[in-house]
Amino acid sequence: MTVKDRIVEIIAEQAVLDVSDVTMDSTLEDLGIDSLGLVESIFAIEEAFDIQVPFNANDPTESDFDISSVASIIKAVEDLVKAQS
Repeated sequence: MTVKDRIVEIIAEQAVLDVSDVTMDSTLEDLGIDSLGLVESIFAIEEAFDIQVPFNANDPTESDFDISSVASIIKAVEDLVKAQS
């Protein structure tokens, strides 16, 4: 399973949607994911890929982790996975 597929799966699970409902242009807001869902998604991503996501739940805008769209989350996670290997 690719990074992209796994992240789409995690996000779909958090949003209680089908994987097919999650597009690359979707924002978490579009998908109905609130701040708690976002934090749970980040934890799930960290666990799935054994990485530390540079994300401050108290101040998401100050984070180095781009959560502006599904595509940006995938890119950020791919970069973290590469940096770790």
